[in-house]
Amino acid sequence: MSTAGTDPVELRDERTLDAEPSRPGLGRRALLTGGAVGLGALLGAGGALGTRVLREAAAPPPPGTAAAAETVPAAGGSGSLAGFGGESLPCHGAHQAGIVTAPAAHVVHSAFALRAATDAAALRRMFRVLTDDVEGLTSGNGPLADPEVELAARPARLTVTVGVGPELVSRTGAARPAWLAPLPAFERDHLGSGFDGGDLLVTLQADDPLPIAHAMRMIGRDLAGFAEPLWTQRGFRQARGAEADGTTMRNLMGQVDGTVNPSPADGEDFDDLVWLGPEAGWLAGGSAFVLRRIRMELATWDAVDRPGREQTIGRRLSDGSPLSAPSETATESTPADFSATDERGLSRIPMAAHIRRAHSTDPAERVFRRAANYDEGGESGLLFGCYQRDPLRQFVPIQRRLDEADLLNEWVTHVGSAVFAILPGFERGTLLGDPLFE
Repeated sequence: MSTAGTDPVELRDERTLDAEPSRPGLGRRALLTGGAVGLGALLGAGGALGTRVLREAAAPPPPGTAAAAETVPAAGGSGSLAGFGGESLPCHGAHQAGIVTAPAAHVVHSAFALRAATDAAALRRMFRVLTDDVEGLTSGNGPLADPEVELAARPARLTVTVGVGPELVSRTGAARPAWLAPLPAFERDHLGSGFDGGDLLVTLQADDPLPIAHAMRMIGRDLAGFAEPLWTQRGFRQARGAEADGTTMRNLMGQVDGTVNPSPADGEDFDDLVWLGPEAGWLAGGSAFVLRRIRMELATWDAVDRPGREQTIGRRLSDGSPLSAPSETATESTPADFSATDERGLSRIPMAAHIRRAHSTDPAERVFRRAANYDEGGESGLLFGCYQRDPLRQFVPIQRRLDEADLLNEWVTHVGSAVFAILPGFERGTLLGDPLFE
């Protein structure tokens, strides 16, 4: 319906107008009849109420608004469980949920090893079960034969993202991309601590650990006949609503982590970096995922003074701005100038600073970061996850430069590494993983 040239008040029901809570001096009849307090008085110079209204209109949306905007009410509890936690993220689409959706506060990556008897026919059955789990758990309904559907009723934006390793692909008979294999060896890696590889990856994300714990239990139960648990890694970010939307997370070293990161808002540029196209066959609409477990030596890092920490990274601790720009005017988004020198002729960003070593002049050498902190078992660090089309062309060149000479290497060690092919999305009435068997 067009409302051009129509008084919007006339389009609203009289009962709705009368029922609306009134502001002091802003009654309905005053607006319509020009009574004691009219629009002129409200909007005139120095009108205190008008000024407040204008300030409120210009205020940014409260933190967490972007995350909430992606959701629909969860179906659990007959759809009556409104509010925080009672939100569901749709699981259907061209791409799986949990990749570009607003990051959740909690994440769990779980890898599984296929049982010897799990052949292609068994894998078809496994994906049928997984599809039901994904649809039930993320909607709030709970999967088939869920004994505690009440625990699934508040999914808190739960997403379930599934990836496959080289062995699973081989058992289906599908073509395996060259990058779907362990990464090339890096000199400073200390792998072998139980967080490497895997045949199947299930990544769970939510703003509440309860639905994640329940989902882990249900999915683990349903996968038991096909695969056995290999490793689990739990991570976290700032709680939802604690910071303004779009705020870059901080890692446990205190640094702003992931400033230069492609954005889905970049359109085709982002798509070309992250999503695989028709040439990828069964992986069209999917992506390549690299997960690195990076242990931080926080005890010795704490002994480094603030200037030393900033020189190591190349950015200021306070706001993430690059050291190459004046602190008075620079922000986190200010581009780093690697040619900038100080009054002594020395580079403002050290030659082995982390951001210099990670930087590339080749726009193809970029990845989409999806990291989280971890702190468990007396060990702290970063679960560095990233999506791209081809890790060999995108992630590996970056990591090689860091491996060769990065000041940060004094305080971080890569202790886990895995590569998975993230399956394309699926639609209602179809199965996750269907293209593998076509």
